[in-house]
Amino acid sequence: MVDVDAGGGDRLALGVLAQYRMATTEQMHRLIAPGVRIERTRRRLAKLRQEGLVDRITLPQAGRTRVWFATAYGVEVVSEWPELREWRPAKLGADRTAARLRVGHALTVTETGLAFVADARRCGDVCRPLDWIPEVYHPLGGGEAVIPDALVYYRQDRRGGEGWSMLRAFVEVDRATMGPERLAAKIRAYERLFTYVPVAVGQPRAVRARQEEDWRRRYPVFPRLLFVLDATGPAGVENRITALTASARLTGPAFRDTVPIYAASLTDLLRNGPSAPVWRPVTAPGQHVNWTHQVGA
Repeated sequence: MVDVDAGGGDRLALGVLAQYRMATTEQMHRLIAPGVRIERTRRRLAKLRQEGLVDRITLPQAGRTRVWFATAYGVEVVSEWPELREWRPAKLGADRTAARLRVGHALTVTETGLAFVADARRCGDVCRPLDWIPEVYHPLGGGEAVIPDALVYYRQDRRGGEGWSMLRAFVEVDRATMGPERLAAKIRAYERLFTYVPVAVGQPRAVRARQEEDWRRRYPVFPRLLFVLDATGPAGVENRITALTASARLTGPAFRDTVPIYAASLTDLLRNGPSAPVWRPVTAPGQHVNWTHQVGA
């Protein structure tokens, strides 16, 4: 039995790989140990691989970039850790073929999460590596569910010593693998989650009337919704934001006026950082705001 508690760095590295699904060596280094030489991260990953906890594939088309993921054994080891309580075990296991087939999207999601973590470090806010949680399952009943590409927790310290605020966001990373209409339809799925109240068969009507929406069991307020648009030029970004705007305007006012829905290109996000005003409210796409912008502000 491997004792991953022997080094806090080993534990964090394994937890990040299990939670993020996949990451390159460079992404892992920037996430878990940006203040030391990258050779230390390489040695740590090699050690975890020797112990059977992680494995890797190599991308020949990207300068033989190494991409790491947790093995089935690694997933088993971390599955009961309290810091990963919202995480669903990855189904990659030791299947390199499955890893290779989804590597493009997975690495883009990892790079997006890394942008939030690095931005928080730079701004003096708090968004640790494990505060980026891919693929959190939210049931809608009848076997349906909403599964965002990631859920991010972000503590923003208010300037001037005025305390802090805790922000949450569902993040959808679009690599232009689906049409604008299919992407925009995700807004309606989130509206369903916003209104979904689970009903158990046989419950008295009075009990059903007192039940609240299912999301309130997890969140004090419904997370804002962020669309990150990649793999398309400026015209493609505009087409997708237009489709998102049309979809948002079809939602009910309770959802539309309560939940901030923003879109940004991945290029702008990586160049300027998520805290910069690179986000466009899909109900007012002519504006540029910070993603922490408050509704009505």
